[in-house]
Amino acid sequence: MSRILIISGHPDLSASVANAAILAHVARELPEAEIRRLDALYPDYQFDIEAEQSALLAADIIVFQFPFSWYALPGLMKLWLDKVFLHGFSHGSKGRLGGKKLLLSFTTGAPAVAYQKDGAFGHTVEDYLPQFATTAALCNLDYQGAMYTNGVSYSARDDEAKINAQRELAENHGARLVAKLKELAA
Repeated sequence: MSRILIISGHPDLSASVANAAILAHVARELPEAEIRRLDALYPDYQFDIEAEQSALLAADIIVFQFPFSWYALPGLMKLWLDKVFLHGFSHGSKGRLGGKKLLLSFTTGAPAVAYQKDGAFGHTVEDYLPQFATTAALCNLDYQGAMYTNGVSYSARDDEAKINAQRELAENHGARLVAKLKELAA
């Protein structure tokens, strides 16, 4: 079976409902997948570049799991990308990631209706994703697109019913992610 690496870019997974539930679902269903929690590994943001690059090299399928933050990666994950994806390792004539599959898996706080041309943001989620396809192309990664779940905002956690609804959305996302990973690994 293909080796699966999931990079969790949530800046504080212990405070998460959705991303934590997604990762817990994947860990239960695909225990062989390696999940690297950047917040737990690097609370000081001082990355072990060699360890991170080794994990990437060992993987066949790479998943970036994160909460969509200001229409992009959260700061922790962006810094990780800046520090780990170095010329000569991830890209350039000696790039070493070619042929690996990259899948984005993320959550948004805003509901799906906000991510429409006539919605609050004036853009679809897909409008914000070209930089990921470009990064994948630069690194010769086989970009598998994105799967995401909308409407799991921190601000919607003022009662147990809303929290349970978020958990249910996250469990569904986790199941979809596991199915996609099994498909990619086949």
